Parts: sequence; structure tokens; C-alpha cells
Amino acid sequence: MTDLKLPGRLGDPDMTFGDDPRADSRIAQAMALMELAPGLENLPLDAGYEDCLNYCMAFEQAAQLGDPMMWDAMPDFSDLETSTEVIQGVDGNDITLHISPPKNRTGPLPGIVHTHGGGMVLMTAEDPASVRWRHSLAQKGMVVVGIEFRNGGGRLGPHPFPAGLNDCATGAKWTIANKEDLGISSIVISGESGGGNLCIATTLKALKEGWVAGIDGVYAMCPYIAGSYAQQPADLLSLHENNTYMLDCAQMASLVTVYDPTGESAKDPLAWPLQANIDELKGLPSHVISVNQLDPLRDEGLKFYGKLVRAGVSATARTVNGTPHAGDMSFADIAPEITAETLRSIHGFASSLG
Repeated sequence: MTDLKLPGRLGDPDMTFGDDPRADSRIAQAMALMELAPGLENLPLDAGYEDCLNYCMAFEQAAQLGDPMMWDAMPDFSDLETSTEVIQGVDGNDITLHISPPKNRTGPLPGIVHTHGGGMVLMTAEDPASVRWRHSLAQKGMVVVGIEFRNGGGRLGPHPFPAGLNDCATGAKWTIANKEDLGISSIVISGESGGGNLCIATTLKALKEGWVAGIDGVYAMCPYIAGSYAQQPADLLSLHENNTYMLDCAQMASLVTVYDPTGESAKDPLAWPLQANIDELKGLPSHVISVNQLDPLRDEGLKFYGKLVRAGVSATARTVNGTPHAGDMSFADIAPEITAETLRSIHGFASSLG
């Protein structure tokens, strides 16, 4: 009998994404070329707030080095209109909305309110990865509204929880109020990673505050919703199985510190939606929870999906095999059919709700 081996680092503590037989070989080759920028070594789990803030700034600065190449690879989106709208947040701050509808449309289209990734503490809606994703969604036949929310760290910080969530809720409310003028038939809030957290948390906030009827659905990609990365609970096996595959639990613990410096919100579902109990989920609109097979965050997304089902919420889960965290969004030029399938899935979901 052939010996059975547990997957990933459960079976081999030294396993890397590139060595994992489940990995898409094209993505593995691309990741092998990525080098860790100097000074971006993971911080210790007990790192202080200021050190974690400095890590966020260094991470963003390193990420920006790749921006020129990403702009050069940007597809032609001349079939879209683009504009911005500046609205006021609940804290008196300005919030920029990036609006991308297709040109020459003949009637209302599904709408996507996009909350970008970055652990709620990093990156911006104007980064090329976010621009490309929003425009790719719009090109499928949707009106996309991207929210430039305040971050916990980086160049749009430091604004800990709930600042970014407040901005996302304000942007969603504005979209709902302007639905007819925007030519939107249905509204889906969607985001990846930290944006996956914020799209779910915005909808939970809407439920608590009584305006959830304006949100038709949620499409959360690889949601970063547990908050317990320093503890690595045993029931979230993917935190052990896929640790260091693009994301590292120590790295994510540092981002948690930036988002919630005192730790007072560790059990708050608006900060970490996986903490919601079944009763707190009842009455939510339809959800799709999309996870990546080789992502440390995979199992928290699937666990949240299970809670949604038990709460009576219409919910679907999908796993994108062979990919790391947000791999179906991040490797469009390397594995285009994987990206195309996720774009079709989002468009199909949003269209079904109109």
C-alpha cells in the first residue's frame, strides 16, 4: 500500500509553494522569481505597534517598485468610461470613489462596490493591481465603484479599525442612493483578502443599522476574517498546511496589530467577521465565498461559509485549485483562464440578482 501523506506543510514542514505538487506550475515558476525586499523579514509575534506600522510602510514602498511593470502590462480598457466622485465620510474625511462603467451601454447593468485588498492596512485603490481588477470587472458588463478607504497603516494610514470600515459603509450607502443615476440593476459588494473582510463587514454593519436591503449580494474572495494568526487555531488547518505560501502567519499577525492596536476588537465581527455567531448572520443577502486551495486563509473562508448556511443565508463556496492567496486575480497574464473563470463567476452572480 502506498503511504499516504498529509498535504502541504502538514506532511512536510519544509514544503514550499513551488514544491507542492498541487500548485499550478506556471504560478509556481512566477513566484520563484519573486524576491523578498530587504528589510521585509517578518516581525516577531510580540512586535509593538510602531514596528508594525514601519513594516507596513516598508511593504508598500517595496510593492511600488513593481508598479511601472504592472502599468506597462495593463490591457486596453478604452471601452470603459472612468470618473471619480469625492464624498464625505462620517469622520469628516474625504473618500474618493473610482467609477468604471462600460461605454455605449443600453440599459441598467449589475453593480460592483469594490473594496481592495491589503489586510485593511496596506495598498490603495489607485494601485495598478486594483485598477486592473476593477476595469476587468467593468469590461465584463458591470458598473464598478471602487472605494478609497482609510488604511490602518501605510501611506493612507494610520487609521485603525473602524475607520476603513466606516468609509466602505459610506461608499456603499452612496452607491445605493445613486443606483438609478449610475444605471445599476443590482449591487454586490466584492473584495479580495482584506477587501474580502471589508465587503462582509460592511454588510454586517448594514444589517445592524437597518440598510442591508440595499445590498443584493456579497462576493468575498480569499477573505481575511479570522484575526487569530498569532494563535493559529487547530480548526483552521490551512494556516498550518499553507503557511509561508505567499502569506505568513507571523506577517499577518503584524497586520492585525496595525488594524486593531489594542486588541479590543479581537472578538468583534465587524473587525473579524469569522467571530460572528449564527444569529448575527441571519438576514444577510446572498454570498459567494471564493477561496484559493493553497492559501493559508482558505479554511477561515470555508468555515464562514458553513456559518452562513447554518444561519439560513443563501451561500455558495468555490475553491480555486492550484492557486495561492488571490492567485486567480494576481496572475492574469500567466494563468489567464483562471482569472477569466473568476471574472465570469462574479458577473454571473451579480447578474442573477438583478
